[in-house]
Amino acid sequence: METHVLEARLLNHVGKAIKDFGLIKGGDRIMVGMSGGKDSYTLLHLLRKLAASSPHKFELVAVNLDQGHPGFPGHVIEDYLKAEGVQYRMLKQDTYSVVKRLVPEGKTYCSLCSKLRRGILYISAVELGCNKIALGHHRDDLIETLLLSALYSGALKSMPPYLRSRDGRNVVIRPMCYAPEEEIAEFSKQLAFPIVPCNLCGSQELMRTRVKRLLRELQAENKAVKGNLLHALTNVVPTHLMDKKLFNVGEAVGADPWLDGDEEPEAEPCATPEKKLTQLRAES
Repeated sequence: METHVLEARLLNHVGKAIKDFGLIKGGDRIMVGMSGGKDSYTLLHLLRKLAASSPHKFELVAVNLDQGHPGFPGHVIEDYLKAEGVQYRMLKQDTYSVVKRLVPEGKTYCSLCSKLRRGILYISAVELGCNKIALGHHRDDLIETLLLSALYSGALKSMPPYLRSRDGRNVVIRPMCYAPEEEIAEFSKQLAFPIVPCNLCGSQELMRTRVKRLLRELQAENKAVKGNLLHALTNVVPTHLMDKKLFNVGEAVGADPWLDGDEEPEAEPCATPEKKLTQLRAES
């Protein structure tokens, strides 16, 4: 796909997310988290495009956090931001030694590493006068988190596009929540962003890696799988779940996903269980 077409597709995804969830308003000063990966470079590029053309002016500050990982090439990110003329701030705080000390041998570092990074970014956003923090999570991150939460935590939740911190001082936004990872990867490759990989976890087998592999296998069988999972996040039917805080027992009405064939979307749904039984008898 040509670069300008791919850029237009990604801008459309971001524009839709901004409209659907009210992510950006005029007068916002937004911290853009720059990890040095393909997602954060793409997010910054797209937001700069929108900032230049939007009638509702908002300001961007790119922020990178060096967490003390051995050999972290922060200068690569800084050189890019400087060459692009982007307002930026380079932060440095050694969380690497903390993670190494506290996480048992053989366990993954990502959870604690992320928590420490989040705390530093929250404090820095306030110090920089930023009322929002934009992160580069995309469609695949959201659906992977949905499956991770269900499989390993026993909860149906994911990364929200708009999230206010508990103390009310920060708002996290995810403008690329509709954007497929494959489009971001291709765009990043075409624009030759200077990628800085995260090597902290090394060869650790992560639960997210296993979920990614599962999704790839399912997507190979059915191209609609990822899109369907994203749609599921926007099409929740509380009465057909089991959370008693969301509904009263006996409130569920309408089609039953098993009896009425919702598990087979290509098939013509039956209006009632009796009709389904009649159909099955006729086919036998």
